Amino acid sequence: MKHIKLFSACVLMCLFISNSIVAQDWTSLIGKNLNDWEKVGGNATYSLEDGVITGTAVLNSPNTFLTTKKSYSDFVLEYEMYVNSDMNSGVQIRSNIDPNYRNGVFHGYQVEMDPSDRGFTGGIYDEQRRGWLYPLSRNEKARSALKRAAWNHFHIEVIGNTINTWVNGVHCARLVDDMTASGRIGLQVHSVSETSGLEGAEVKWRNLRIITENFDQVRYDKNPNVPEISYLTNELTQWEMDNGFRLLWDGKTASGWRGAKLDHFPENGWVMEDGILTVLATNGGEATGPGDIVTTKLYSDFELELEFKITEGANSGIKYYVDPALNKGQGSAIGCEFQILDDQNHPDAKMGIQGNRTVSSLYDLITAENLSVPGRGKQFKGVGNWNKARIVAKDGKVEHWLNNEKVVEYDRFSQMFRALVAYSKYKKWDNFGQWKEGNILLQDHGDEVSFRSIKIRELN
Repeated sequence: MKHIKLFSACVLMCLFISNSIVAQDWTSLIGKNLNDWEKVGGNATYSLEDGVITGTAVLNSPNTFLTTKKSYSDFVLEYEMYVNSDMNSGVQIRSNIDPNYRNGVFHGYQVEMDPSDRGFTGGIYDEQRRGWLYPLSRNEKARSALKRAAWNHFHIEVIGNTINTWVNGVHCARLVDDMTASGRIGLQVHSVSETSGLEGAEVKWRNLRIITENFDQVRYDKNPNVPEISYLTNELTQWEMDNGFRLLWDGKTASGWRGAKLDHFPENGWVMEDGILTVLATNGGEATGPGDIVTTKLYSDFELELEFKITEGANSGIKYYVDPALNKGQGSAIGCEFQILDDQNHPDAKMGIQGNRTVSSLYDLITAENLSVPGRGKQFKGVGNWNKARIVAKDGKVEHWLNNEKVVEYDRFSQMFRALVAYSKYKKWDNFGQWKEGNILLQDHGDEVSFRSIKIRELN
């Protein structure tokens, strides 16, 4: 009995020491005053009382941030946040002020606080840079994690090139990105308009603490059902490899690709440089330059993801279920098409029916619209910027995603699809879009368009 008591005492002592070490490693970011913080951006006000920082919105002001004067690289951050209005807010991480970037605007990753019906709290937005990186349209179950008019607990893990977020214990975002390795933490008060009714709206923070070493002891278990979104260039993450993804283009060679009407890769017109695959501009015609390129392998059920960048006025596309043998004459090979287009400057955007030739549409068949957040426009990031395209095809059900928001969904074996085809340019091709399998194609439409990070997993 004496030995049992001694053993129990030792166990309790070890637990006490372990917990004490963890407690000592946490550093509170809220002190007796705000001397360790700096306000940047707009004119919103911040106050500190009883350990609670309150930000108050003012009119005619851009976004305002109360930022730490110190920068952090790898860390685990926890805080509680309270909002009782529709005012958007968030917490910046790895964010910076660079006089050489957009006149010194504060920019970087933001962990979103979104009390609107959109429900993107815990998603990751790239403030003043690339926009949404991880919208919760990719993690529907997390969109209800926020509690209105209550304190909400946030747990943020920023380690290496990964950012994971939890809101009230719900795993929200799982991001991989290597653009910024360190930066400040900032508390945002969003700009408000006169018509918003949000002048004087408040957002509150408390129990803001950080740990920068020995954080393995405080990390949360990841939900395996939360998809990872990666922005690494031509590189697969461990999660992607574990889940069956592979690179469809290796970032260097033509391996796995050929001309759509050739038995080899085009000798000119397609350029591979610095990890980017570019079709060069010719005369703006459809497949009149170097021609389309297709995979040497056929695909049935799959998930395809890539990044594309267009020049002003450009036209291109990503085709799937392609049969290169169908069209022996001029023009592009035949298949279903995720349209790539400069909607503002290319005339094709105004052709077709009700916009079914605009960017990310199922070309000439189904108009792309934001299905993830109805009423919100498509989140195209503009000419000269990288945009993510995602196509998921399984058991006849097909989805188009633009920058991680769903914009098209259809059943290619349905009567509705056959009816759409019957009134389209594809009506002369028997069983169009219903073939069991086909090539994947990148289109030459005579304009300069670039591609990278082309990856696929088969869903058979």
